[in-house]
Amino acid sequence: MSGFARRAFASPYLLLALAPLLWGGNAVAGKIATLDWQPFTITAVRWGLATLLLLPFAWRPMRRDMAVIRAHLPLLVGLGALGMALFNLLMYLALHTTSAVNVGIIQAAMPGMIMVANFVVFRQRSAALQLFGLAVSIVGVVLVVTAGSPAALLSGGLVVGDAWMLLACVFYGGYTFALRWKPALHWMSFMWVISISAFAMTLPFVAWEWSRAAPTAVPLRGWLVVAYVVIFPTIVSQIAWARGVELIGSNRAGLFINLVPIFGAGLAVLLLGERIAWYHALGLLLVLGGITLAERSARAA
Repeated sequence: MSGFARRAFASPYLLLALAPLLWGGNAVAGKIATLDWQPFTITAVRWGLATLLLLPFAWRPMRRDMAVIRAHLPLLVGLGALGMALFNLLMYLALHTTSAVNVGIIQAAMPGMIMVANFVVFRQRSAALQLFGLAVSIVGVVLVVTAGSPAALLSGGLVVGDAWMLLACVFYGGYTFALRWKPALHWMSFMWVISISAFAMTLPFVAWEWSRAAPTAVPLRGWLVVAYVVIFPTIVSQIAWARGVELIGSNRAGLFINLVPIFGAGLAVLLLGERIAWYHALGLLLVLGGITLAERSARAA
């Protein structure tokens, strides 16, 4: 590893900004992928290819880490299933019926989910200002998923894609929260184990998907999308995120997820021509403001 790479790998703020940038691009790539791929199939292909690409680099570190891997295998498999497989399965499913802008903004709810998990598991008490900030962020998400008409929840409910994305965020929030228990492994060992776990988790979903509709030939555009998501959102971003969380902890790292909707919305407008409505802008402001308020209150407590 070069001197620049070593410095970058030791900078939590650079790593935790890079990951949301690539995830914002992932929402855009996922929207394009819906033109050519079934949602569960692309998730399986993504993690299967990632597993193959990582193996030559991960083989030697894994041999050294094998005792640690065996001792923590249930946790590592769970991390791969929660954060890698289920989140991406549901995100690609969501993008069939909702926009990349919505997917990006909804992901900003994850820091709040992490705070809730900390309260439920560790009984971390929340100040009134924290609770207020969390409530503000929830209002922002509701505004986005109801297209500016919260009363729609009482009549028509959520758009199906938005509901799937909210559930996906629950799984990734759980993954980020659980990273505090990640054993001391070489980052390549960690990435390979959670990648193979994610791939294995997708197989039953793919079997079900193919039983309903046989897969069709994928054009070059679809394979270029897969190449992007395998290299950048799958491998580079996950390494950056896991390392960043390791350096500053899940609560502080969770705040950086707020960059996902900013990057994602901007890329969706630039690359897909999607429009940002008033409720997107107001919802994004409420989500980011609420979570920032809650995080600052938590640090001051």
